[in-house]
Formats: sequence, C-alpha cells, structure tokens
Amino acid sequence: MFRKLVIANRGEIAVRIARTCRDLGISTVAVYSDADRDGLHVRFADEARRIGPAPSTESYLNMNALLEAARDAGADALHPGYGFLAENAEFARRCQEEGLVFVGPTPDGLALMGDKAAARRIARDTGVPIVPGSEAVSSDQHAIREARRIGFPLLVKAVSGGGGKGMRTVSSPSELLGALRQARSEASSSFGDSAVYLERYLHSPRHIEFQIMADGEGSVIHLLERECSIQRRHQKLIEECPSPRLDPDLRYRMAEAAVAVARAASYRNAGTVEFLLDNEGNFYFLEMNARLQVEHPVTEMVVGLDLVKLQLRIAAGGRLPVSQEEIRPRGWAMEFRIAAEDPFRDFLPCPGRIDFLRPAGGPGVRDDSGVFAGGEVTPHYDPLIAKLIVWGEDRADCLARAERALREYRVEGISTTLPFFRRVLRDPQFRAGEMDVGYIDRNWREWAAESETVSLGIERDRAALIAAAVSAYRAGSSRRRRIAPPADRSAWVRAGLEEQHGSRR
Repeated sequence: MFRKLVIANRGEIAVRIARTCRDLGISTVAVYSDADRDGLHVRFADEARRIGPAPSTESYLNMNALLEAARDAGADALHPGYGFLAENAEFARRCQEEGLVFVGPTPDGLALMGDKAAARRIARDTGVPIVPGSEAVSSDQHAIREARRIGFPLLVKAVSGGGGKGMRTVSSPSELLGALRQARSEASSSFGDSAVYLERYLHSPRHIEFQIMADGEGSVIHLLERECSIQRRHQKLIEECPSPRLDPDLRYRMAEAAVAVARAASYRNAGTVEFLLDNEGNFYFLEMNARLQVEHPVTEMVVGLDLVKLQLRIAAGGRLPVSQEEIRPRGWAMEFRIAAEDPFRDFLPCPGRIDFLRPAGGPGVRDDSGVFAGGEVTPHYDPLIAKLIVWGEDRADCLARAERALREYRVEGISTTLPFFRRVLRDPQFRAGEMDVGYIDRNWREWAAESETVSLGIERDRAALIAAAVSAYRAGSSRRRRIAPPADRSAWVRAGLEEQHGSRR
C-alpha cells in the first residue's frame, strides 16, 4: 500500500479520502488555494501545500502546481477526487511520468471513457442502446449541421467532466450558438477542456446509474444502481440506492449492460455507467463517469464496502477482494446534497460565513462535510458544503430516518438546500417513488411561493410574540415573568423559537 498520498481536491471529498487513508495508515497531503487556506480539508490532512490563487484555473486545475506539491511532499500516489482534473487523461499520464500513482483509471482508460463521445461509440459497438447524438463538434457550423440532424430540443454537453457542468438545454435553433458558448466556457473552467457534443433531449426520463469496480486483472463487478432523477439544471440533488423503479429483471439487464461497457473499454478502478430510462422501461446509455461519484456513499451504505479503499487497493496493484456473487446488498440509502444555495430563489449561490453548524447524527446517519462553524463558504467553487446520507431497512424506514435527520441538521449564517429537502420529503409523488429528471423543474416554483407565504406568516408570529413580550414588560410587574407559549403551539414553532433556541432556553 502507499506511504504518502496527495489529495488533489478540496472540500468534503478531500476530507472523505483522508479518512480512509488514515484507516489504512497512509499519510495525506492536502493542497489548497488562497481561498481555502483555512479549509477543513487542510486541517484534516497530515501536511498541506499551497498551489495558487483562488481561481481554479490557477490552482486546482494547475497540473504543474499539483505535481510540484507532490514532489515537494515526497508522495508516491495522488487521488484526484471528482471534478477538476479527475477525468483528465493528460494529468493522469503526467502523474505516471513523475512516478506518481494516479488513483483512478489508466491514462488510456480516461482518454477513452472520459471522452463522452468515445464512450458512446463503445456502448453502441457493444450492443447497448444509446441516446441519439453527435461526435464532438469541431465548430459552430458543424454543430448547426448536427443539430438539424438530431432535432430539437437537444442538449449541449461537455466531452469531459460531469456533474451538470458544461451542459445546456437547447429548445430551438436560435438558442444553439449561445448555449455552445456557455457550455464551452463552463467546461473549460471546470475541467480544462472546452470540447462539447450534442445529444437528443428525452422527455422526462429517469436517470439511473450503476456503480462498477474493475481491477487490472480483468475482474469487473457492479455494486447495484443509484436513482439520480432528482436534479436541477442537470445537477443531482438527491440520490438513492436501490431505485424504486427497477424490478429484478430490469436491474439485471441494466447491470449486465454496464459491466459489458466497462469490459469493452478494458476499464480499471471505480466508474459509473449512466443510463436514461423512459416510461416504457427502455434504457439508453448516457455516459460513463471515469471517477468516483459525489453520491458514492449511498452505495457504500447498502453494500457495506468502502469504495475509496477499493480504489486504493486496485491502484496499488491488488485484485478486487469480492466477486459479484459475494455482493450482498442490504436496506435502502439516500443522499441529500447540502449546498450553500437559496432553493426558493432559483438556487442562487449564497457564500458567506457559517455562524452555527449542527450536523444530524444517530443510527443510520452519516455526514460527509467539508465545512465547520466559523468557516467561510467561498464563491469561487461549487457551493456543495456537505452530504447527508441516511440508511434504513427499507425505503419507508429510510424516509422516516431522513425526515428526522433533516429536522436535526442546522446551518445558520448562510442559506442552504436543507429546507428544500424537507419540502421534497413531504411530497406524495416523491414518497411513492414517482420521479423523473423534470420533477424539480415542475415543482420548485410552487414550493418557492409556498415558502414565501410561510415566511410571511413566521414574521407575523415573531412580531406578535415580541409585542406580547413588550406588553408584559410594560405591565410593570416588579418580578421577572416568563411569557408562556400560546395555547396553539404552532405559532411558537412556526416562529422558529422552539426549533432554533429550544436547547438554549
């Protein structure tokens, strides 16, 4: 196993990787930009190295700075996490040239599967259905020709990377050139690669992905699926394992397709084969994410394996310690991506100082966080600050535990997606497992208006309670008097007094 490892990332994923390294006795080296000097991942590692100014192009996407940090630290391995350079074949190759083990696919594997258009060709040649689309478009004119062939609506998608970055929906020809510019710019700043391709837009499918692991000896297994349909602007918000839509036969066929794609690519390490599933039960290969996924903890909770540990074992030359037959999934898990965004104001980013933080805990609850009370959420990077993962014996048990955990979780000083998740869990459609990729877009405006109404009610209740306190004070009692809650405690709770200050009164 490795002696010292550089974590070429930041935030919660850097902390998560450091934890497994600590379990294995591997010394860790954090890297940080000027904006992350006091980041939790810096405090969590054994060593830390500055890699540049705040902009990601000058720090977390700066290959020379990352490799220099690894040399200075005397590291023998590097884990890229996800995003940034995680799917960059050139970076993996440069690590190899430096004698540094890249914890992930081989450079050739990344070049093949990290290129979404190339991955589509492999899936097609393997006999797996694909969404109609194009190769990488070389120019605006090429894109216009391909768009006419594919038809509208369509998606412009980054060839590299993932996570909804570098992706735009195009409803008509007049929107195409603007979407191309935006997607290329975002892809370049996020992944260092501006190449894009086009893909037909499917109406309201479900988004289901299969986690695969492959060693260097030809063994490829899947670790079940994840339902990822709850998303906004192609960014996943809630994931769960297993999917409430799949029956055993459909699960088997999709899993076989996922493994076949990975085998055809001679893939190694962790990866995710993603599919779109239509209302008739037809599935289509979407892409392969050649890296660890943000939502990998839901799989870990159900199959009982540490995916980062498996990554490290494979990267060190080891074989998979389990066969497909030995995978014994148990229970149900969900992940909620807690981001510094105002979900009822079009998910507007809300960077700032975290004044108070109380993560949820207890049985079946896991908090993967990258922040701390008193710390700053910077505007320079993705607004994800933590992931709440819950487990239950079945979906109903998991939902009940999620409700409890979301009530417990408190973040003050910035707006977060927590209240949005509480609202989703009250929705009958979600509770019934009836969802698709358009679910949030259809509902969030109504929920935003509802939230505004509730907020006005809360302010009225606060004003009434304050007025009652002032009135009691002015009544002139010489002794200290306690203001009793109203007979109808709902106003008290709506005003936030019990929930926010119950432990301090």
